[in-house]
Amino acid sequence: MADLFPTIVYVLCFLTSSACAWLLGRSFARLGNRLLLWSSVCFTFLALNNLVVVFDLVVWPQSDLRLVRLALALAAVASLLWGFVWEVEDA
Repeated sequence: MADLFPTIVYVLCFLTSSACAWLLGRSFARLGNRLLLWSSVCFTFLALNNLVVVFDLVVWPQSDLRLVRLALALAAVASLLWGFVWEVEDA
């Protein structure tokens, strides 16, 4: 049970991030607000990050995918910051 609990948490984090990305993307398609687009992109990168966490810590524990995880997290934050800056310039 001790080994199963972290796996469940990692998968739930991936599913939650994916659901947020999908819902934000659907709202962007309906409303056309660009901040929703950048938030969706951010959560997509976060979902990919969580998927890599599952592969790194559960599927292939002998490998080190820390650099990939950090790059995806940086891409997530950078995309959201880019969206914030872009929206402020247009206002």
